[in-house]
Amino acid sequence: MKTIVITGTRKGIGKAIAEYYLTAGFEVIGCSRGNASIENINYHHYALDVSDEEAVVDMARAIRESHEKIDALLNNAGIASMNHALLTPGVTVNRVLQTNVVGTFLFCREMTKLMRRSSAPRIVNFTTVAHPLNLEGEAIYAASKAAVESLTRILARELAELNITVNALGPTPIDTDLIQGVPPKKIQELIQRQAIARLGEVSDVCNAIDFFLKAESNFITGQILYLGGVS
Repeated sequence: MKTIVITGTRKGIGKAIAEYYLTAGFEVIGCSRGNASIENINYHHYALDVSDEEAVVDMARAIRESHEKIDALLNNAGIASMNHALLTPGVTVNRVLQTNVVGTFLFCREMTKLMRRSSAPRIVNFTTVAHPLNLEGEAIYAASKAAVESLTRILARELAELNITVNALGPTPIDTDLIQGVPPKKIQELIQRQAIARLGEVSDVCNAIDFFLKAESNFITGQILYLGGVS
């Protein structure tokens, strides 16, 4: 049985992805700031802030003791800020950068150490179409994900000698809590900028992740894949 670590599994896309991989026969290790919202014998949960270095290190140590290895890491945890740049307070800037950039880095660093025994170790980071589309009102969120993309490309080179592939996936808007506060008109305007003009679905995301996780995808690394025909 393969073991996959997924961050941000309490709700939204992260929870749906965790449930998908449990159904697919994976052992899933998840985390969030709150308690688990998934009940399954093959699901294990850690309550922590992904940007808390000490907590992430402790989680990695616990996994090392309970599991022989992990096969994949999905850095899904993230927060968005949808404000005009002139109305975005510094505390929001720091919170977004800490979660999206620092959290992704810490999990990549610590979970990589547990992948050495895997036959097909994989890391998939999450970015956003807000970056290539240069969406107004999402300056800090898009900037944080641009940093994640750069991190992805550099880690792909640094971890290649360990046979670990590192790629990033940028979903289009999906009907989850993350877009609940966005005016419907803005969502429709965004959808019209896609080649395929519809909301994304969790199945679209899982399909792309499956591609990256395949053993046959061992020659694919450092790539950024946006869904919906965004480029």
